[in-house]
Amino acid sequence: MSNMQITTVYEALEWASSFLQKHNCEPKVAEILLLHELDWTKTDLLIQLRDPIASEKLEHFQQKVEQHAKTKIPVQHLTGVEAFYGHSFHVNQHVLIPRPETEELVQRVTEVVDKANVTCVDVGTGSGVIAVSLAKEWEHRQVEMLATDLSEDALKVAGKNAAKHEAKIDFYQGNFLEPLIEQGKRVDIIVSNPPYIAYEEADSLSETVKNFDPDMALFADEHGLAAYQQIIHQASQVLKRHGMIFFEIGHMQAEAVTKLIKQQFPESKVTVFQDINGKDRIVRGIM
Repeated sequence: MSNMQITTVYEALEWASSFLQKHNCEPKVAEILLLHELDWTKTDLLIQLRDPIASEKLEHFQQKVEQHAKTKIPVQHLTGVEAFYGHSFHVNQHVLIPRPETEELVQRVTEVVDKANVTCVDVGTGSGVIAVSLAKEWEHRQVEMLATDLSEDALKVAGKNAAKHEAKIDFYQGNFLEPLIEQGKRVDIIVSNPPYIAYEEADSLSETVKNFDPDMALFADEHGLAAYQQIIHQASQVLKRHGMIFFEIGHMQAEAVTKLIKQQFPESKVTVFQDINGKDRIVRGIM
């Protein structure tokens, strides 16, 4: 369908859906990109589906649809936003696009914190979605929220998201818990969704993930366990007595991560939680 034939919002959506399908892409991406281009809600779309579409808007929209189809660039990189835990977050090529499973990690952490005066650190914060979501969840309690990341670019995105949501978070640049060790900071809770994919599994990932998410947010040495090893080792210098660690894990890593926690903290009580799909996804250690 050429531009000459597309005059309404409905026709633009129809063209995009069929174009994406032909290129083995999700047709629903069409609606996401169109809503973003027109700055509309889903309700706006339903009401104004038969309205004319401005040629400039149509051109922008078509470019993005074609770019997604040809390069498999994530739709979130084209819109610059992703929803997580009921909020909208800035994302770009410097951060991992948040996954729905990680919302379950946030949920598990909020379930156990029922008192004030708690200090929590999000290790390897990336876009800041975990830290911001927790800070928002706890904004009426005396909770001190910290976050670390090695990447300066990621911390810029996280800082932008914290400012957008008026979340009070202290950010530190450095390798996992190192900045806290250097400053002698102690915490009650460590939460982390670290890189956990083994390099040898790279070929099994989708093009969208493999080619666009930052490698340092995806991959880890030691068959994907290196980040857990480092964080758990550093945790002994940072965690307060009776502190807790929460990790998101790859679904085959529960046993290995449990073992790592037990080696460092022999008295700890470790629990594994499944995600919505019934796969091992979260490990909690209570020290």
